Amino acid sequence: MRATWHRRVNSLVLLWLLAAALVALAHRWVPMSEWLLVHLLLLGAVSTAVLVWSAHFAEAVRRRPLPGGRTGQAVRLGVHSVAALAVVTGMVAGQSWLVAAGGAGVALTVLWHAVTLARLGRGALGVRLGFTAWYFVAAGLTLPVGVALGVLLARSDTAGPQAAQAYVAHVAVMMLGWVGLTVVGTMVTLWPTMLRVQLAQDATTAARHGLPVLAAGLLLVLAGAWSGIQVLAGAGLIGYLLGLLRASWPLVDEARRRAPETFASRSVGLAWLWLVTTVAWWAVLLLVAPTWDAAATSIGSLLGPLTVGFAAQVLLGALTHLVPTVLGGGPSVVRAARAAAERGGTARLVLTNGGLLAYLLPVPSLVRVGMSVLVLGALMATPVLVLRSAVLSRRERDRATGDPAVQGPALPPVELLVQPRRPAGPALAAVAALALVVAGGVAADPAAVGIGSSAAHGVEATGRVVTVDVEARDMRFVPDSVEVAAGDELVLRVHNVDDAVHDLVLDSGATTGRLAGGATALLEVGVVGRGMDGWCSVAGHRQMGMVFTVVVVGAEPGTESSSDGDSHEMDGSTSGATGVTAAGESEPSAALDLDFLADPGAAFAAADPVLGPAPAGTVHRLTLPVVEKEVEVAPGVTQMLWTFGGTAPGPTLRGAVGDTFVLTLVNDGSLGHSIDFHAGALAPDEPMRTIGPGESLTYTFTATRSGIWMYHCSTMPMSLHIANGMFGAVVIDPPGLPEVDREYLVVQSELYLGAQGGIADAAKVAAEQPDAVVFNGHANQYDHDPLVASVGDRVRIWVLDVGPNRSSAFHVVGGQFDTVFFEGAYQLGGPDAPASSATGGSQVLGLLPAQGGFVELVPPQAGHYPIVSHLMVDAERGAHGVLEVTD
Repeated sequence: MRATWHRRVNSLVLLWLLAAALVALAHRWVPMSEWLLVHLLLLGAVSTAVLVWSAHFAEAVRRRPLPGGRTGQAVRLGVHSVAALAVVTGMVAGQSWLVAAGGAGVALTVLWHAVTLARLGRGALGVRLGFTAWYFVAAGLTLPVGVALGVLLARSDTAGPQAAQAYVAHVAVMMLGWVGLTVVGTMVTLWPTMLRVQLAQDATTAARHGLPVLAAGLLLVLAGAWSGIQVLAGAGLIGYLLGLLRASWPLVDEARRRAPETFASRSVGLAWLWLVTTVAWWAVLLLVAPTWDAAATSIGSLLGPLTVGFAAQVLLGALTHLVPTVLGGGPSVVRAARAAAERGGTARLVLTNGGLLAYLLPVPSLVRVGMSVLVLGALMATPVLVLRSAVLSRRERDRATGDPAVQGPALPPVELLVQPRRPAGPALAAVAALALVVAGGVAADPAAVGIGSSAAHGVEATGRVVTVDVEARDMRFVPDSVEVAAGDELVLRVHNVDDAVHDLVLDSGATTGRLAGGATALLEVGVVGRGMDGWCSVAGHRQMGMVFTVVVVGAEPGTESSSDGDSHEMDGSTSGATGVTAAGESEPSAALDLDFLADPGAAFAAADPVLGPAPAGTVHRLTLPVVEKEVEVAPGVTQMLWTFGGTAPGPTLRGAVGDTFVLTLVNDGSLGHSIDFHAGALAPDEPMRTIGPGESLTYTFTATRSGIWMYHCSTMPMSLHIANGMFGAVVIDPPGLPEVDREYLVVQSELYLGAQGGIADAAKVAAEQPDAVVFNGHANQYDHDPLVASVGDRVRIWVLDVGPNRSSAFHVVGGQFDTVFFEGAYQLGGPDAPASSATGGSQVLGLLPAQGGFVELVPPQAGHYPIVSHLMVDAERGAHGVLEVTD
């Protein structure tokens, strides 16, 4: 019965872990994926485990059964699961009432759990370890506070410093109170059991000392957040850290007597180190951050690694140790099941902890992506192995009862299953995988790790150190130059004042790494013997003027500064013969390979220009992942585009006046991006803000006016982000729009070609010198794969000019438009057109960048009707296609 109970509740934990893993794998298509990952793990898997194992350990140390027995515990687990699911569903669906209801259910369930544990303690205070159960009671009392703060944060009217204060308090209470206190109380008995050593003499005393200090620290954090006194909250974290260190003394003593040898004990031990280190770092951040917003941003940036490093590792380590034990079956079965769950343990720990550490370092974004994949794979291997060990245990227990249905060979001797020495091969393979990811990321972005020529230039050091403060502000470095004597050591303290991501890279290879808004970094240039140029390496920022110069006084002639020789790179000029690769290297421009008459090949398939009907319903949801993708933009010419959803133009949205659109932008790119929907009227401050790699935001608007509207990235330099593929269309049908026989969408944009496989040339964009003008992202594609219609068909063509710089004069050669809809209104024809306009016609739909509309025509004869921009130079460089009409 006991084994059956634990098998069922552990299955519930594993289901939450599976849900988190699925979200991680499909994060770019899942709304609020980052929030979901954290809460499926903490509110789902970890909280379920806390409810189960705190009861288990409380019964063990109090030596009494839980009031209400398994029935009461089963009801609490069921209510908690439903309530947690309601919280998750409410957040994703934007239903604050469901979030509040689910939060209340979670809070009441945990309060019931805390009261039950408190009742268990009456009359058992004389038990030596009985006091540790009060950790579980205290943890249960903190969760309702954390839930209330979480519900407050879910409300749309919670903003500004109050939101930052509530966020800090919410994270502290949930991570350090609900999860942290439970883990500290559990470790008193779990840790020596894992190590198979006697309890340290100081263990019970440390537990009694630690709880009030930990609780007082949490109360100070809450008081600081409530009052807005940041230093008080920081002092509370220092107090919590002191409580952790006191609780750690007996754990260290026990580990000195026998070092952790199993995956389970090492995983739990490493989780404890992540907890202690993160609390210390959070305390420093709260004490030194200039504002609550900056503190909340910094703490939030560490939440993901802490969730994995602490919460996930302690959960998986505990499951690995406890599941075989509670399933039972005798010593041989338990040891064999545990050995099955331990397989490859060292490699999993290396991948998880090495990957997390690398993720936190100032490494190229490609390294972070690769590390995330390795960590996820290592984490998910553990539940699979735990399930395998449970199956093995069940099979052997059934075999022992004489069940004839049992299949498979019997267990070999235990000594063959439990190896005294683990092979080093898997661990070495894990190290090699980490090294391979780092090497690949550095090779793709060497400047990010400071690979370049020496700044010293052979000069003798003077021993003096010069420190200069530099701000990244409004697309400039302030100051933009510094003078330093030859031989002095230069240190630049770079502070990013902007919201957008910046960095400072010197031609020596020294770099700050990418800095989020409000972040500061020390750039240790070293001994300086020559002049150097510096710049922001975020695409387009250098061309917008983010340059920096180090001028050396007393240097050898010709080495004072190198800026004169590179001035052409600063003023935006270009020869058109060179471009920039995705890695930032100068190479010949892909414009040299342009041939507008070239055949794209038999396998070529043009972008589908057909505009489908609006989907059913009045609420439209879509996740738009930022995808960096190499795309063919003309025959034999490719560019590394930044896209919404992997295509340029991005996905087309369609609806009616009054429809609501809920869009989730997920930044899977390597630099900051944003999104601006012209179809929605709202304050741009929050929904159009730039988000960094790995972040997401939800943009909600209601369409109040009809027309074809542009959406695009609004991160500076906006012209480059649009030119490099970050645009799309939203079609809001005018009321009473008649059905037609054929309906197409044409989006005109420009190509400013960098190197083959590189990004757009920012200098060409600034100089307004496009290499091509195209329809739907590819030059002349509808010459080879035409739009089609039949004689007498009414054809409607929606047209949007996304620029960023060129106007459009959309024209169908041989056709006449009897209906013209321009910028939200009919200029000719339409459902309410007067009879006097029946003989009127139009030849061109003229559009400035970001303008749009549609035209309608009825082809009178079979043939090939060219569709062009009647700015003829643009028609001759890619803005050309064919409407093929048949009988």
